[in-house]
Amino acid sequence: MPLCKKKSGEQADSADAASPVQLQKKITLMNGVSIIVGSIIGSGIFVSPTGIFKEVNSIGASLLVWVLCGVYSFFGAYSYAELGTMIQRSGADYAYFLVAFGPFMAFLRMWCEILVMRPCSQTIIALTFAKYILEPFFTGCQPPIITEKLLAALCLTILTAANCWSIRASTWIQDICTWGKTLALIIIIIAGCVQVGRGKVEFFEEPFADSVMGVGNLVRAFYSGLFAYNGWNYLNCVTGEMKNPQRDLPLAIFISCAIVTVVYVLANAAYFTTVPVAEFVTTPAVAILFAKKISGFLAAVMPIFVSLSTFGGVNGVLLTTSRIFFVAAEEGQMPSFLCMIQQRLLTPLPAVLLVGLISLVYLTIDDIYVLVNYMGFVNWLAIGLSVSIVLYLRVKRPNDPRPVRVPIIFPIVYTMFTVLLCANAFIGAFWECAMGVVIILTAVPVYLIGVAWTNKPKSLLRWTSDLTRLVQKVFLVQLQEDGEAKSEAEKLVAAEEKEA
Repeated sequence: MPLCKKKSGEQADSADAASPVQLQKKITLMNGVSIIVGSIIGSGIFVSPTGIFKEVNSIGASLLVWVLCGVYSFFGAYSYAELGTMIQRSGADYAYFLVAFGPFMAFLRMWCEILVMRPCSQTIIALTFAKYILEPFFTGCQPPIITEKLLAALCLTILTAANCWSIRASTWIQDICTWGKTLALIIIIIAGCVQVGRGKVEFFEEPFADSVMGVGNLVRAFYSGLFAYNGWNYLNCVTGEMKNPQRDLPLAIFISCAIVTVVYVLANAAYFTTVPVAEFVTTPAVAILFAKKISGFLAAVMPIFVSLSTFGGVNGVLLTTSRIFFVAAEEGQMPSFLCMIQQRLLTPLPAVLLVGLISLVYLTIDDIYVLVNYMGFVNWLAIGLSVSIVLYLRVKRPNDPRPVRVPIIFPIVYTMFTVLLCANAFIGAFWECAMGVVIILTAVPVYLIGVAWTNKPKSLLRWTSDLTRLVQKVFLVQLQEDGEAKSEAEKLVAAEEKEA
């Protein structure tokens, strides 16, 4: 039976003999704040925060939408705090769908999340990282696409190696990048305050003049704003590795949402002190333009800050996505070796490697932005369903312990507004939404063949058993020794061995 439960003498010397082979609870409150802030703040706030302004057409309405998007995201994030402390298991949405809606719906959610949305987003962020690293070397011209892709591949490879090495290394990288990008935004805010002190307030004299407040415009503005806030649910993917999730998860969510909302609003206000509206709506990189208008030094270092921001974004996606693979494999919905842990490093090495590999494969696609557009509607629909699980469990399991109990108005408002957003998206971009639904439906035959079909041929079981054994021998991995939430994976490996 290829479970590799025993360590060799050399491995035992390398690892703490008293420590079982399992994921380590290393994530502190500070790490949690770094993961959320680092996952939310990507390149968007630096590069092109123009989508909201184009829809509402005024500075005052634009800043108001930024505030409301932050409040709305907090409603969803705090609802996740109830789910995360009630279901204290890594995997976030996948784990919650599994409890509320069963294995089939959980598989659909997992399929689109880890095979399309997250790897695509990770690849795009890595390409943005490469673009801004190369900015000083290709001033006034576009870097060769092959150079961008090679540098993005290097970024993905380095971060995959770090996440394979230890959870401490990955959280350390996340901390450095998070506070680096936050520092960049603070510098922008301070520069904006200096501009206000110099009397640069003409753009704020009539902040709501010419505002466009139609329902369609507001919904599209919110859609743009919420894209910039995307990532607040990533900490729930690693709940099982938090030292004290009952205390730290809700605190990290509250602190992070407050920090991001304040920083986003003030940074956008700072942009308006210096960048004329006519340039603001046309520039592809408003932070770079702002820096150039302020000082030469700030213009020189801003691409570095943007690169640091995107580097942390790639790390956050990689760290959290690998845990969804891990939990899905524990439930028998992915190959069993994906929930195995490296004996010495105590990291989910196979799952991390697979996430990195998928992202590298997406680098070969010329236009992966099309896939992201297809999945935007699906993403918000799935998050809205996840928040609605709070309401579902309040009815179905009213007596279950809830260390965090959010006001019921939070999930109600979030769910209702998500329905409005998704309905507007489906009407306004029918074909993109329809393609997203088609991508989801590709999971159905995979589920029927890979999961629901239990009486598989012996030759197939023998092949999967051989593959599991090979992965264990090459990477020295095994199932967790704590006995928690791994019964399905254990049964799967046992069945493979018995049939083989």
